[in-house]
Amino acid sequence: MAKSFSGSTAVDHAMAGFTAGAVTTLCLHPLDLVKTRFQVDETARRKHKFGATFITMKNIVSKNKFIGLYRGVAPNLAGATSSWGFYFYLYDLTKKRMAGDEKLSILSPTQHLAASAEAGAITAFFTNPFWVVKTRMCATDRTDPGAYKGLFDGLYQIARYEGIKGLYKGMIPALFGVSHGALQFMAYEELKKWRFKVNMKDPDRLNNMEYLLMAATSKIFATIITYPYQLVRARLQYQRTEIKYNGVIDTIKKVYRTESILGFYKGLAPNLIRVLPGTCTTFLVYENMMSFFKKHARYET
Repeated sequence: MAKSFSGSTAVDHAMAGFTAGAVTTLCLHPLDLVKTRFQVDETARRKHKFGATFITMKNIVSKNKFIGLYRGVAPNLAGATSSWGFYFYLYDLTKKRMAGDEKLSILSPTQHLAASAEAGAITAFFTNPFWVVKTRMCATDRTDPGAYKGLFDGLYQIARYEGIKGLYKGMIPALFGVSHGALQFMAYEELKKWRFKVNMKDPDRLNNMEYLLMAATSKIFATIITYPYQLVRARLQYQRTEIKYNGVIDTIKKVYRTESILGFYKGLAPNLIRVLPGTCTTFLVYENMMSFFKKHARYET
């Protein structure tokens, strides 16, 4: 029987994921803000290519002081904590269902992919409104006309003026983005299985450096393959009353026609700068929280 800290291993995973999401978001939100501004930038070319991330951050601080780098942190924090919490909870439940009475280590790469995709799809549906508000807040300064004052103001204004449909803008590319998490977790799980097999280590624990390397490798793998969906989602979510993009296909066509294939990779640099330490922080906090929970387990489940 599996040991649990809270009374349910799925809840243990959820608490670890919630904590990991909070720590990562608070540390790395400024890079997420810059990435979002690049994604909604519709110009064919920017003047500054090399070092554009840091130039943009400098301009934000100059205009709005340091606090400007944390514009939109509330919806980002709400989205990240609920996403990681829901995701790890559902992912653990799905893996257990697939494994039946067997150990989770018997699951194949395809099963890990399917479990991750299922958990990701459900999570995306429940958290999409947070991401719409986060995108719009990160793309604007607080002094801009019509800028949201905060998370609840953003949710209220969207619901009032755009309805439920407004809260779910970008939902289709968000579902495409489930493939990102699925690929990442499949790679992460397989790397862990390979590492245990090679070194014959305790199957419940690796060292922190190993977790960092596997988290970074799996994230780079998934990001390179799936990044364009993030740009498409950001463009759709950023729209308010003036509708330029009519759905995913129309967005893809217009971005390609006016900005070329490279247009789909705008914001990739700050995204990579953010996601690597971000992913490493998330998985390191998550794995260490789970190790703590197992060490101080009080229940048999």
